[in-house]
Amino acid sequence: MTKQKIKKILAALDAEYGAIPCYLNYETDWQLLVATILSAQCTDDRVNMITKDLFRKYKTLEDVAAADITEFEQDIHSAGFYHNKAKNIIACANQLIADFDGKVPSDIDELTSLAGVGRKTANVIRGNIFKIPSVVVDTHVKRVAYLLGVTDTKDPVKAEMELMKKIPEDHWILINTQLIAHGRKVCISGRPRCGQCVLSDFCERKAEK
Repeated sequence: MTKQKIKKILAALDAEYGAIPCYLNYETDWQLLVATILSAQCTDDRVNMITKDLFRKYKTLEDVAAADITEFEQDIHSAGFYHNKAKNIIACANQLIADFDGKVPSDIDELTSLAGVGRKTANVIRGNIFKIPSVVVDTHVKRVAYLLGVTDTKDPVKAEMELMKKIPEDHWILINTQLIAHGRKVCISGRPRCGQCVLSDFCERKAEK
């Protein structure tokens, strides 16, 4: 994968998708953190449906921290894995209040010290809240980057490191939402629309689709 080829891939993505805002709806930093924890194994559309009512009911971080876990589980039930998500979200809210004065930190190690927060969630926060160049590797980013040959691994952490090495830093945030959009609309797992793909000339692993 040459720098010239990566440049052409990025140009094609920019032309096709431009700058795409975060798919999750939120007004505050803690709301995005909660929404991102909910998004694990759940669609963004479903999360946005849940948080529309959730953030009306729990208006502050303190409200979330004091939530009854059984009631909170019912509030987020349709997100799936609601037992663990409820436990983690309430624990995370309490950690933020106790350890970070109620503010979401920007440091990657501090973020990943929070309950329910891995590198993917941490990078969503860093990129969208703090505008810190970060690569978010979800299932779409991982799959499309691998098919294009930009990464040689299907491990999300290794893929993140490879993308940071190969993609110019000014595209780290952009490429997250662009590859997600491409994975959802065109390079669909199991039923790719290769004839409509602006990246088809660069795809190194078409046979694996």
